[in-house]
Amino acid sequence: MIKENLVAYFNAAIKENIEKPALSDYGGRTLTFKEVGEIILKFHITFEKTGIKKGDKIALIGKNSANWGVAFLSIITYGAVAVPILPDFLPKDVHYIVNHSESKALFSASSIWAKLEIEQMMDLQYVYGLEELMPLFSKIDHLDEIIHSLNSSLKEKLPKGITGETFELPKIENSELAEISYTSGTTGYSKGVMLLHNSLAANVRFARNHMPLQSGDKIVSFLPMAHSYGLAFEFLFPFSLGCHITFLTKTPTPAIITKAFQEVKPRLILSVPLVIEKIYKKRILPQIRKSPINWMLKTPGINKLIFKKVLAGVGEGFGGNFVEVVVGGAALSEEIEAFFRKIGFPITVGYGMTECGPLISYAAANEAKLGSCGKPVDSLEVKIDSHDPQNEVGEILMRGENVMVGYYKNKEASELAIDKDGWLHSGDLGLIDKDGFIFIKGRSKSMILGPSGQNIYPEEIESVVNNRACVAESLVVKRDEKLVALIFPDEEVVKAMNLTKEELSQKLEDYRKELNKHFPSYMSVNKMVLHPEPFEKTPKQSIKRFLYE
Repeated sequence: MIKENLVAYFNAAIKENIEKPALSDYGGRTLTFKEVGEIILKFHITFEKTGIKKGDKIALIGKNSANWGVAFLSIITYGAVAVPILPDFLPKDVHYIVNHSESKALFSASSIWAKLEIEQMMDLQYVYGLEELMPLFSKIDHLDEIIHSLNSSLKEKLPKGITGETFELPKIENSELAEISYTSGTTGYSKGVMLLHNSLAANVRFARNHMPLQSGDKIVSFLPMAHSYGLAFEFLFPFSLGCHITFLTKTPTPAIITKAFQEVKPRLILSVPLVIEKIYKKRILPQIRKSPINWMLKTPGINKLIFKKVLAGVGEGFGGNFVEVVVGGAALSEEIEAFFRKIGFPITVGYGMTECGPLISYAAANEAKLGSCGKPVDSLEVKIDSHDPQNEVGEILMRGENVMVGYYKNKEASELAIDKDGWLHSGDLGLIDKDGFIFIKGRSKSMILGPSGQNIYPEEIESVVNNRACVAESLVVKRDEKLVALIFPDEEVVKAMNLTKEELSQKLEDYRKELNKHFPSYMSVNKMVLHPEPFEKTPKQSIKRFLYE
């Protein structure tokens, strides 16, 4: 266990930033740290008086919002266990997770609650709506009475009110369970990842020591907080420092995200590759492909001026006040990363998984190596399961403070994931160079065996295909012993270019021929096939490959 305590981080943040803005809904209200602290303490009183014990589970489902954040903090600082559920999950999956986790209470967006069946979730004692933080359902007769007496109950505890001196959260040891995060399994119901306070504290500690934020800085939260990446780095870490977090309460399209960045002007930006790649393809490529600019980029001396102009434009699109953009959740195209580095844009790629809460590796933008996802964090050991980790691809294994304690009520899956020596088997394949940088080569489950036994990582091919103008997304699969690229076209681009289906097919064929020049013959794509709709994805926006293989 690390010495830094998760709840102590939050306690200090509230005490030291009592009157500062803490949480805002984009275009809506703002809560100060004092108001956050008051709501937390009132929920602690409610939990206690309704029979919620430390270690009991409380589920949470809804889009990102200030109330979502307050509810999560209320749960884990009380000593209960948070069960965050992604709002995209179907009602039957929500029923399953609430039941499997044995949740006693639920915080839910009203629109989601309307689709659920309380009869399917027998352990629930009450449900709070996230919009107003008031009950939507209760089996407890005296809940209304408890709510009406909260002000007087809080005054009994703190006669002088909430101040930096009087506010105090209970002490919760890092050895206690903080959350059960249900991943999106590829088959059947997802597994519940059990993360201790220690795992979350280790993630927060590393971020505080290595990422450029301080009290009062602004953050935009648009990654789903029910997923560990958004939760840790757009919420828990900045909150612990006293930052002001603005939540996008609507579906985060690139246009909405860009508008929010320009208005909020965040100091640090967390993103997934999908957003970065769309900005690159739709805003940057069309500019640099214009013939005069394209010519100047090839001219020594002049190209630096062009890079500077492009950098200024791109930076303004992210609000103009950021120090770094951290990309995680999936692989970023090496071509795009190389371009951003060439123009001096401060971008870096990290690596993590829910089972590590989530961070495994990171390097600051000025230290990162192209194509890598940083170095292992200081709370983990990381190794490659191969005879020559620098040159021979192997599974990435890790053990240490961040690693989960197992999957909830699933001993068999836990023992498959964590071996007898404590190493977590990631299912990811990679290398570690002599300087300790990790290079991910793909998922072991998605690896394709070549004609002579070569290992083919389809993600490498897809990263090149996805940069073509008419391609929205792609998936490389093996059919009849040959590689086939399934292509979902970028409908906006196709429409703007006024392409017929035959012309689009010809363009894809041209892409295929160009693509095959980039790779050895055993990685040649035999044909490209139009796919009629977007590929089905996990909550991390990774394509569910098993559906198409």
